[in-house]
Amino acid sequence: MSKRTVLVILIIAALLSACGVRAASAPSPEIYSQPGGVVQESAAPMEMPSADVSKTAVSGVASAANATTSDRLVIMNADLTIVVKDPQTKMDAISQMAESMGGFVVSMNMYQTYMQTGETAPQGSISIRVPADKLDAAISQIKADAVEVQNETRTGEDVTAQYTDLKSQLTNLELAEKELQAIMEEAKNNPNSNTTSKTQDVLAVYNQIVSVRGQIEQIKGQMQYYEQSSSYSLINVTLIAEETIKPIEIGGWKPQGVARDAIQALVRFLQGFVNFVIWFVLLVLPVIIVIFGPIALVVWGIVAAVRKHKAKKVKKAAQPSKQ
Repeated sequence: MSKRTVLVILIIAALLSACGVRAASAPSPEIYSQPGGVVQESAAPMEMPSADVSKTAVSGVASAANATTSDRLVIMNADLTIVVKDPQTKMDAISQMAESMGGFVVSMNMYQTYMQTGETAPQGSISIRVPADKLDAAISQIKADAVEVQNETRTGEDVTAQYTDLKSQLTNLELAEKELQAIMEEAKNNPNSNTTSKTQDVLAVYNQIVSVRGQIEQIKGQMQYYEQSSSYSLINVTLIAEETIKPIEIGGWKPQGVARDAIQALVRFLQGFVNFVIWFVLLVLPVIIVIFGPIALVVWGIVAAVRKHKAKKVKKAAQPSKQ
């Protein structure tokens, strides 16, 4: 292999090592839940060793920047907490709505929660993704038949700069791969190398190509994540049953404010006291009788015997005086 070729490989290897260090320090985005969406760590941009390739890379970066200037990527998400009459029915309706809009369900969960009265009520949560242009329509439809909307939060993140940077890195890495492919062909067809030397040269270049391809896949994965996340907005919905927020009703009277809180506190106290009495009578008292009953009987017998013995002594001592 010629000195120029060896020098080019060494320079590319050093640049790839620097790219790997930068990629390892970059934070990874959250996993995108749509099937086929793969999230990888980003790789850093890499300069090419030759002057002609550097000029080509710079022109590629400029083209990528111009392409994304007018088309910004913004990830819009929303969080809702709503009160509904039937959480399960509402969850099914939200799932169907997402599919009808061209979206999909990320996750759903239904469970039981305890009310202040001690009874249970259903409560659930569902996360969906819908096309970004239908976010407002989806939120309006979710809130349409809700008894109450307790919370509504929207967040947006502009990832245009990150996407542009990834695109420039991809351009540089693809050019590096082409350069390495050319070096590979030169190593294979070098007539001045013996079989052993040629094999070592090919393996060295091949390892560099594998490293570059791995970083290219990482870059494409992150770009796909940004593209899909900006195209599909995430909506997290918490569903609360209506009966969990209903005030206590006593004979048609619905106490409010301090009176309601006082009555609820009294009910909780009475519940706790009754529970304590039940536990004491059915568990604690029998345990005390079983464990300490025999001991108490033995002690009582000893005390009775001692008293009887003392009484006999007193009686004997009193008899001579009477004579």
